[in-house]
Amino acid sequence: MISNALENYKVKKYNSSQKEMWDNFVKEAKNATFLFQRDFMDYHSDRFVDYSLLVFKGEKLVGLLPANILDSELHSHQGLTYGGLVLSKKSTFAETIVIFKSVLTFLKSEGIAVLKLKLLPKIYHQLPSDEIDYLLFLTNASLTRRDITSCVDNENRLKIKSSNRLRGIKKGVKNELEVKEEAKFETFWNEVLEPNLKQVHNQKPVHAVKEIKLLQSRFPKNIKQFNVYKNDEIVAGATIFETSNLAHAQYISANEMGRQTGGLDFLFNYLLEHFSHKKYFDFGIVNENQGMKVNKGLLHWKETFGGRSITHDFYEVKTENHQLLNDIYL
Repeated sequence: MISNALENYKVKKYNSSQKEMWDNFVKEAKNATFLFQRDFMDYHSDRFVDYSLLVFKGEKLVGLLPANILDSELHSHQGLTYGGLVLSKKSTFAETIVIFKSVLTFLKSEGIAVLKLKLLPKIYHQLPSDEIDYLLFLTNASLTRRDITSCVDNENRLKIKSSNRLRGIKKGVKNELEVKEEAKFETFWNEVLEPNLKQVHNQKPVHAVKEIKLLQSRFPKNIKQFNVYKNDEIVAGATIFETSNLAHAQYISANEMGRQTGGLDFLFNYLLEHFSHKKYFDFGIVNENQGMKVNKGLLHWKETFGGRSITHDFYEVKTENHQLLNDIYL
């Protein structure tokens, strides 16, 4: 019985003395990225009340949940793009049931009625890891949001056939644009990204330049900046978050000169080739209004590079529904 197995499992709230243990588990997990390491999660610890959980079987760590608490609800950490239950490569379906039930039971005992999860998109998995999808189904979880993200499968990469993209790439060549990978972020942030976001959307990037510099200093192999120049003047750029099996475009932007000279078409033609050794290239989401609207122009631009859609799902589950996992086997 699953309820009997619970006796061997304990859930504990994370504290800083467990940092090394946490990070080592993340590095070897089947469904995690560097965003789950504490040096990434904790850079904005002043904005969130951390309530991350560790699950132990005896003395052995078997699962993690990066999380914060807000208004008596537990969230997959709101400072991260994605989250969910982090599992070992050795985790079986049977053990995952007990891990998830242990988490829900613990939260219920702590007076937390609702768990809100945003799942890790499947292209980020090291091994198949859909156990949580099925367990959310069994616990009557509600799908509260669904985004689509556009990605290129480099093992089955589509050729760029769009006349607009090909024309943009040629325009970049004609204008003698040059792509440079750089260690500094100030030029892109100050001269392209921030002015463009303010003008077009009246918004700021999620990360201030000081924050992205800090994160890059902690994860130099994972966070990279590519800028496009015309005669030594920046015209476009992209910030790439690189994991073991994909490259994700975290920020994409061009100024007026970049738009006139084909800066982004030229840049992403370069990046797709530069990261062709990765399994996927992730262009990022194309949604607004909590997933209810699609930016048609942005989606079209990404699809003309060969991007195709996958989903990024958000769920809400009542912690009392842990009881629905008591007897699921025939």
